[in-house]
Amino acid sequence: MTSHRKPRTRILASPGSRRTAAGLTTAALASVTLLSQTAEAAPRQPRQSIEEVKQKVDDLYRQAEAATQQYNAAKEQADERRSTVDRLLDDTARRTQKMNDARRELGTYASAQYRGGGISPTAQLLLAQDPQQFVDRSHLMDRLSGRQQQVVTDYQEQQAKAVRQRAEATRSLERLTETQASLKESKKDVQDKLTEARQLLSRLTAQEKARLAELERKKEAEAQRKAEELARKQAEKERKEREDRKQHDTPGQGTGSGSPDGGSGGSSGGGTADDGSYATKAAKALAFARAQMGKPYVWGATGPNSYDCSGLTQAAWKAAGVSLPRTTWDQVKTGDRVATDDLKPGDLVFFYNDISHVGMYIGGGKMIHAPKPGASVRVESIYYMPIYGSVRPA
Repeated sequence: MTSHRKPRTRILASPGSRRTAAGLTTAALASVTLLSQTAEAAPRQPRQSIEEVKQKVDDLYRQAEAATQQYNAAKEQADERRSTVDRLLDDTARRTQKMNDARRELGTYASAQYRGGGISPTAQLLLAQDPQQFVDRSHLMDRLSGRQQQVVTDYQEQQAKAVRQRAEATRSLERLTETQASLKESKKDVQDKLTEARQLLSRLTAQEKARLAELERKKEAEAQRKAEELARKQAEKERKEREDRKQHDTPGQGTGSGSPDGGSGGSSGGGTADDGSYATKAAKALAFARAQMGKPYVWGATGPNSYDCSGLTQAAWKAAGVSLPRTTWDQVKTGDRVATDDLKPGDLVFFYNDISHVGMYIGGGKMIHAPKPGASVRVESIYYMPIYGSVRPA
């Protein structure tokens, strides 16, 4: 039986075709080899040491705190401008009401003239859409009675004030919009810094996390050592001051005890009325701060369930009847500057060159503060961070 299958065309294996195939194969192998060598030669990003990671994370937290203070300042400004706008709008509404009252009274006079016999030129002007036309034609004023002239004057004044207040309200609204944009930008900056810090920490291995914890323990131990040294210096200073007061006391001046409030370290003594007044206020502020222990740090928070650093110090001193500004940058300008060796309980201690953090001194070289995201209000050595300076706020 005859097959109908089409015969397969044979490819001639000539020497030239074999050379072409060999060349293509060689080129392909060369390409693979080159790509492999290029991949191996590509520089790899060196893995950061745990010390470098810690430094980076600390820097990001500090930058986030600085951005938080910018956010706090912008929010405070926005709140103030929003209040200003609301007040201006309320004033404008009241002014418009007064203007309408004056206009109704003008209409009453015009109606009376109409009932008295026709619409006079005066009445036509009073009923005009633009009252300024009436004012411009001052030669008609002498036709009005004294009370009518007063009503016209009042209307003119109310109208002018209403125009000014509307313009001021418009400008305030524009400034408020700008402040709100700044507020949004500061908020994003804080969130970006915190996100980057969390990402760095999330990439650490278990071993690296253990090494990071060890570095933190060493840092805390060194800070505690310095706090104890300051406590000893302050206690010695208090002892000498008590002895000096006893030596200068005479029998006619009482027992000569004159000791300060007895807080742990930090009091420079002196026994003056001002010292007693400050110690009383500071005790109230510290009692409030201690009651917040364990509450979480939340950037931009002012209580009662969470705080940032300046929100805590502001709320604590408010409980003692002392009003502090919102940001660390403004709080550092209040009260009197104090040397670290002369710190008393209640004093505010500020940190870093950009003054981005603050805590409240409790004595013994320690403070209460809201540390950073992920941490809670706690007691810590003032030497845990580089000190910028301190103030006595009251």
